[in-house]
Amino acid sequence: MYVRFPLSLRNVEDLLFERGIDICHETVRHWWNRFGPLFAGDIRRQRVNRMKGFRQWKWHLDEVYVKINGEMHYLWRAVDQEGEILESYVTKKRDKVAALRFMKRALKRHGSPETITTDGLRSYKAAMTTLGNTDKQEMGRWANNRVENSHLPFRRRERAMLRFRQMKSLQKFASVHANVHNHFNLDRHLIDRQTYKTARSAALAEWQNLMA
Repeated sequence: MYVRFPLSLRNVEDLLFERGIDICHETVRHWWNRFGPLFAGDIRRQRVNRMKGFRQWKWHLDEVYVKINGEMHYLWRAVDQEGEILESYVTKKRDKVAALRFMKRALKRHGSPETITTDGLRSYKAAMTTLGNTDKQEMGRWANNRVENSHLPFRRRERAMLRFRQMKSLQKFASVHANVHNHFNLDRHLIDRQTYKTARSAALAEWQNLMA
């Protein structure tokens, strides 16, 4: 609940108490720190296996600023054509070196897409030139709306958590939140009610099997 919904640790504590589970909010923090990365890793591996061999795979890259103790940091995101978050990476700068590290990490984990859509940030072009992928880069007005809209769920979580205090905790939570969000993101506004209910039941069943 803490990772999936915009709730505070104490909100989760109160919700569990209503269900007869009396724990401290620090226990919730310990749970997501210990088990969150394990569940997120399994979800990511299943996603990668399903997408292997998919030739028309398109990526969208973008970065968003996040303040940590008053200092500006950048959260880089890679999203595919279906809106699923592939990679989240935190850096202190927004230069070629940071873009190159982010892209190498994403390509190593997920393989190479057919096209990569970016905004006009020159760091992307410099990194793509180093990687030899300039022929895959695409830019255009509103072409990157897919990844820009994907920042909204994370922003809601950021406000609920009253921002982050460490770069390490931001990296960890962003990665876990991205994969959990992917699992339960069913695009309910694009499908009818019955299809949505079926997909939601399947997602919950898969989640319970994952936790087991």
